[in-house]
Amino acid sequence: MRKDAIQLEETRMEGVRNLEDYPDFHERHRVFPAIFENRQHQRILDSSAGVGCTAQRIRDNYPAQLICNDISPTCLNILKELGLSIISFDIDNDEQHFPFPDGYFDAVISLATIEHLIHVDHFVKEIHRILQEDGYLYISTPNYASLWYIPRFLIAGKTFHDPTSDSARTRYEFYAHVRYFTYRTLREFVQSFGFTPKAVYLPLPKGSTRYKALYTASKPKALLYRYAMQALYTLFSPRWATEPILCFQKSTAGATNAFHKVVL
Repeated sequence: MRKDAIQLEETRMEGVRNLEDYPDFHERHRVFPAIFENRQHQRILDSSAGVGCTAQRIRDNYPAQLICNDISPTCLNILKELGLSIISFDIDNDEQHFPFPDGYFDAVISLATIEHLIHVDHFVKEIHRILQEDGYLYISTPNYASLWYIPRFLIAGKTFHDPTSDSARTRYEFYAHVRYFTYRTLREFVQSFGFTPKAVYLPLPKGSTRYKALYTASKPKALLYRYAMQALYTLFSPRWATEPILCFQKSTAGATNAFHKVVL
């Protein structure tokens, strides 16, 4: 584990005492458990579950055993208060296996996590190991080739996150992110470890903290933004989306290459 990993997360979580205090509810959280479609998962690991934005929705709306992992003391306390089943282990320690037997889960969730890790190969290999045959991985990361990042990079000539910014969030992302994926590189990278891409999910602006703030400030602007994103996601490639969620299946002899896009 990076020496500064917990410190960075605890700094970001300063002042957050419960789920209602959390200022960063994202669309990636909102789309669960609908994203599971009809796969009928029985045992799910939410890796780096944070304050439980996704986990609580799954627990309340999906009939499966759910285990949440995190290392932040603040996050662990909030997960515990929510009554979620928790375990704490370092997913970025390449000298230790995840504390589960082979094939223990039929689904693993990893949202906005892989960009924080040094030992990404170990991380994906361990997910592959603890997934049962035909199990599924749901994974997302910022897509740095998206329309959200590219214009600022090309026009301003700066890195994606500015360490001198007045925004605490921007500074956090600069120091916390150590890997920079695009939609294509994430898909190819995970696939190289024995996974088959099955679907990509593109969450529309609807329930996130950022979208609600925009809606409060200007309803017409918020709706225009939402309809523009709906057109973009429906008509064009996922490569332009800010944070597509990719669904992979652990490859077996019977795995197929059928792949579909879902806007939700």
